[in-house]
Amino acid sequence: MPTKLSAATVDSLDPRVVVPSYDRSSMTTGIVHLGVGGFHRAHQAMYVDNLMAGGAAGDWAFTGVGVLPKDDRIVEVLNAQDGLYTLVVKHPDGRLEPRVIGSIQRLLHAPSDPEAVLAVMTDPATRIVSLTITEGSYLIDQVTGEFDPKHPSIQPDLVDGAVPSTAFGFIVEALRRRRAAGVAPFTVMTCDNLPGNGDVARRTITAFARLKDADLGDWIDANVSFPNSMVDRITPVTTDEDIARLADEFGIEDGWPVVTEPFTQWVLEDEFPTGRPPLEDAGVQVVPDVMPYELMKLRLLNASHQALCYLGYLAGHRYAHEVAQDDVFARFLFGYMKNEGEPTLPPVPGVDLTAYEHELIERFANPEIRDTLARLCAESSDRIPKWLVPVIRADLEAGRPVDRSALVVASWARYAEGVDERGEPIEIVDHRKEQVMAAAAQQDDDRLAFIRDPSLFGDLAQREEFTAPYIAALESLHAQGAAQTLRDTITRLGD
Repeated sequence: MPTKLSAATVDSLDPRVVVPSYDRSSMTTGIVHLGVGGFHRAHQAMYVDNLMAGGAAGDWAFTGVGVLPKDDRIVEVLNAQDGLYTLVVKHPDGRLEPRVIGSIQRLLHAPSDPEAVLAVMTDPATRIVSLTITEGSYLIDQVTGEFDPKHPSIQPDLVDGAVPSTAFGFIVEALRRRRAAGVAPFTVMTCDNLPGNGDVARRTITAFARLKDADLGDWIDANVSFPNSMVDRITPVTTDEDIARLADEFGIEDGWPVVTEPFTQWVLEDEFPTGRPPLEDAGVQVVPDVMPYELMKLRLLNASHQALCYLGYLAGHRYAHEVAQDDVFARFLFGYMKNEGEPTLPPVPGVDLTAYEHELIERFANPEIRDTLARLCAESSDRIPKWLVPVIRADLEAGRPVDRSALVVASWARYAEGVDERGEPIEIVDHRKEQVMAAAAQQDDDRLAFIRDPSLFGDLAQREEFTAPYIAALESLHAQGAAQTLRDTITRLGD
């Protein structure tokens, strides 16, 4: 029988499983993390666990916070395991490398007990509040690049005396209470995939705060640090098969393990006035300017995920590794990165971009990760404008062709029609689902219907150097399908 994971059982697990060697009973919370999903547990929590294993960072444990009502389950499962969970690294040769992570001290469910969350956020021992709340949660207007003050999700939090219900609401209320109590503000450390994510967090959180209290917003802007960061580790959704395999092969009953790839990277600006863990000792690249690394990741890795997911799905694939192992797709991805993504990047210190691009395709091709194309295709209206449209704009301004990027946008437009090439329905997962599907439905009559939305594409529908290859790609996708369109494209462009 598998052993149920807990503090009482962790030392009796299979000796092949690495477990915390440090005294978890003595660790204290130094970081409150909002959004305790798979990525945080495969990434930031692992780095701090590395430090703890080396005898450091005992006062930098995490208190995890589930902000959404649906987060009650993960909070319940992990608290029943005393905050412990198994991080399973999946190697391309099929080997599993399980390790129990112990850096999360406890978890709280904000909708159920908001005062408990505010109590730990206002505790002077909490010096960092970190975030993985997804790109869309920053409520950025795609046209203006500014915070959307009319977004319905935040309206309840703007009522005087309201109990916070959003990440922004909790951060601002906690900072208000700290200011009133004479406690130094915590650092806000976002780990979401946004260009200049710390700058975005500062802009949006202070804008939200000013809607509540103009003076408080100004104080936050002047006194709170928002370091930029770049994070990278492919972390697919944990499946029932993952849970069963962990139990069968290693005898661990874990209600919510995390599976991930061997690769991991974290680049971070050193702007922590109230202190931070010695993250550089755990492999974090602490640098004066994150932006070159961030743009590299967003425009090569993240944009390439979009380049493979729609085309791959339309061609009949369902997993990223199936696409990346197909030579036609691999050549297209490398052609996009080398000829359209890379030329828009500033110099990236210490990085061989060609080697990085080849490594990305190898990572995508890892058959053990089984990252679904459906996951990569989700929330495209948050992803394409942030990851690919800036590449298109930069290339157009430089007079470079954008044929590959135009094909990617056209493949999203074709995917958004909601029916694949076999006539099977596609479930579109996007907070703007109605708008994008309505635009896609008009493409028979208006080939540019999908890209006429300026909140997603700006003026691209008026740029002939983009619309010409876009229309050609869209028509080819309808007439010949994704696979033949790709073959024709790489032949024509010499990829």
